[in-house]
Amino acid sequence: MRLGIASDHRGYKLKEKLKKYLNKKGYEVEDYGTDSPESADYPIYGIKLGEAIRDKEIDLGIVICGTGIGISIACNKVKGVRCARVVNAKEAKTTKIHNMANVIALNEKMFLFQAKDIVDNFIKTKYQDDERFIRRVNQITEYEEK
Repeated sequence: MRLGIASDHRGYKLKEKLKKYLNKKGYEVEDYGTDSPESADYPIYGIKLGEAIRDKEIDLGIVICGTGIGISIACNKVKGVRCARVVNAKEAKTTKIHNMANVIALNEKMFLFQAKDIVDNFIKTKYQDDERFIRRVNQITEYEEK
């Protein structure tokens, strides 16, 4: 599984820790920036990771900014991206099952153990073949195609 990770300056520290954690677990992790804690604009990195999802360079993505909100909005502007800001493992599982999310957004303030739990649950949870979830995601995709 190929994972992508990106952040602005506020999420940089957590991104670096998660990257090490995921590499230790044997995942191939592509870093889409930022490369330092210097001030950086979250849209650049959210869009960059979103394009990697769209272009099938990665299977799943993780984006991080101060709140997780701005970078998730930027990421969702890329066609084919379904990014959800999550704050716990249950939300990570639910968005993967119900929304077929391919990216999660985290806030920089969470503890590392929380972020690891969220990421692990997001990665391990499988998409569901439930007709109602597929129908709802297809409605979003159809609108995106207009």
